Amino acid sequence: MTQTLKLSVRVFVDDTIALGPGKLSLLESIADNGSISAAARAMGMSYARAWRLVDDMNRCFKTPLVITASGGKHGGGARVTDEGRQMLAVYREMQARVREAAADGYARIQPLLREHTED
Repeated sequence: MTQTLKLSVRVFVDDTIALGPGKLSLLESIADNGSISAAARAMGMSYARAWRLVDDMNRCFKTPLVITASGGKHGGGARVTDEGRQMLAVYREMQARVREAAADGYARIQPLLREHTED
């Protein structure tokens, strides 16, 4: 079957996405890689885009989700703060609850869907 249900949770502050699937992936990549540039490379994203996303997140929360250290002899880096790690966990929980809440409705819709679209 090609029928699927795809849900996306996004948290906004004004018109800025504070948290969403892409920003969550970036946070996880920063936690894994220890820097914004390495995280961006691992995700196939430009450093400039990754930096903008981190800046957006940090501006949307009262405390930063990512902190950076300037480069130099021993290099710079970035780390996800305790608040950032908490947001990762909370967001994942929200995603699971949304999927669970939608499962019953989708189970009722699915039998009415075609297996494929017709031309």
